[in-house]
Amino acid sequence: MVFIWAFLIGGLICLIGQLIMDIFKKTPGQTLSILVVMGAILAGFELYEPLIDFAGAGATVPITSFGNSLVHGAMQEAEKSGIIGVATGMFEVTSSGISSAIVFGMIGALIFKPKG
Repeated sequence: MVFIWAFLIGGLICLIGQLIMDIFKKTPGQTLSILVVMGAILAGFELYEPLIDFAGAGATVPITSFGNSLVHGAMQEAEKSGIIGVATGMFEVTSSGISSAIVFGMIGALIFKPKG
């Protein structure tokens, strides 16, 4: 049942993104930003963690989870370091994911040749 909920919740998040692009005529970049902000807002109201507990990967894989990570890291570090922790916490929590995306993207670019 966990897999079904993950599929449905992840699909719902993707459906929302597709509707934003189709109905409101937003570009993919604008849609991406909207979904990140939606994840951040849900995290700010402490609604995203219960969604992760319920849907698992269906809530952690979509881009909304990035917004959740930003807010979660900022709030965690703000408790320890005050206002400076807000900025450093966002970078601390998300840096490993961003760094690995850059490294693996570079490796992929070196290994594979584009078809032209």
